[in-house]
Amino acid sequence: MDFIERYVLAAAERGVRELGFTEHLFRCIESKEVLGPFWEDAPTPELRDQTREAILRDRTLSLEDYLGTIKRAKERGLPVLLGLEVDFSPESYGRVLEFLDGYDFDFLIGSVHWIDGWMFDRSAAVPEIRARGARRLFEEYFDVKTRLAARGGVDVLAHTDRCKTMGIVPDEEPLDLYESLVEAASGSGLAIEVSSGGLRQAVGEIYPAPTLLRLFREAGVPITLASDAHYPEQAGWGHDEVVAAARAAGYTEYLRFKQRRRTRIELPDR
Repeated sequence: MDFIERYVLAAAERGVRELGFTEHLFRCIESKEVLGPFWEDAPTPELRDQTREAILRDRTLSLEDYLGTIKRAKERGLPVLLGLEVDFSPESYGRVLEFLDGYDFDFLIGSVHWIDGWMFDRSAAVPEIRARGARRLFEEYFDVKTRLAARGGVDVLAHTDRCKTMGIVPDEEPLDLYESLVEAASGSGLAIEVSSGGLRQAVGEIYPAPTLLRLFREAGVPITLASDAHYPEQAGWGHDEVVAAARAAGYTEYLRFKQRRRTRIELPDR
């Protein structure tokens, strides 16, 4: 059994009959020129070096090899879709979208993993998060995420409140920040993913938080379902919890993408 089949089988055992693959753009060697040395914008040498080392350690994949692997899996009849996680930097986003324009993706998801060159969602970031304070982190993150949502160019916003990953959150929910992001996503016609990935992190909560998910639903923003699996055994993990969260927010449907076109599908039973 090959690597892709292992993902598909694990997902199928959890009731997920089709699986979208979304490798990170920044992990592909082809991203070097379009993203540039964004870590140079970090406010301190220490944070700059942390980000640079993390990116260079992970940037070992070939985009062409990834595309070929998923396309061959499709040709063999495996129920897979070709996606990509587009990591957002305001300064390079135009170059990134132009670079990706010639590829035949089923869908693109947009994410934010760094703020001004600082990767905030890893354990090494905890001292800086505590120094800044949770409210400031959320303000800075949601500013960048809202700018991504307003720009569009992708189909889905990934893990919309990723800033909570390390479990350090404001004392009061930042409703003002939520509302700005919801308005931007709605205006751009984007979907957002409901992901079990956060359940495996320190925060122990689905992305997005229940209040934020409800606001998206009230604004008519559609959803996809995700597990953010980094290993085959995680594929489809937390599927029941994701469906339950979507239903609790008032959703009855989710979106399926193919060749960047969307289809509405009724949410499965838990």
